[in-house]
Amino acid sequence: MTKIISSPNCGNSPKMEFLKDFNIAFAKGDMKFITENVTDEIVWNIIGDKKIEGKEKFTGELEQMKSEKAAELTISQVLSHGKEGAANGIMTMQNGKKYAFSDFYRFKGAKGVKINSITSYVIEIQIEQ
Repeated sequence: MTKIISSPNCGNSPKMEFLKDFNIAFAKGDMKFITENVTDEIVWNIIGDKKIEGKEKFTGELEQMKSEKAAELTISQVLSHGKEGAANGIMTMQNGKKYAFSDFYRFKGAKGVKINSITSYVIEIQIEQ
């Protein structure tokens, strides 16, 4: 079971609540929720690592990542405005490794919640902050 720690201000807008839920789904490996909420043209740019384009490749990448389970997810901030949003925090894996992350999202439209692109910055934390 993944422990979730979230900033209390995440629920004051539907998009912010959605991004919180999206990050929780990612930590828990909820492929169904994630893939239902991205467009077929999804582009995921993991800075310094790889760029994944299209829902099929995106889903394949998620399948590969499923083997690494998150023990804890701390969501520090969630922001949204119009067609864009962002979230950052720390994910602690079951193997003890910790990763600080910052994800920037672009939605298909200002009114919809389907994600069209994600830019991720991920840094392994070597020492306690």
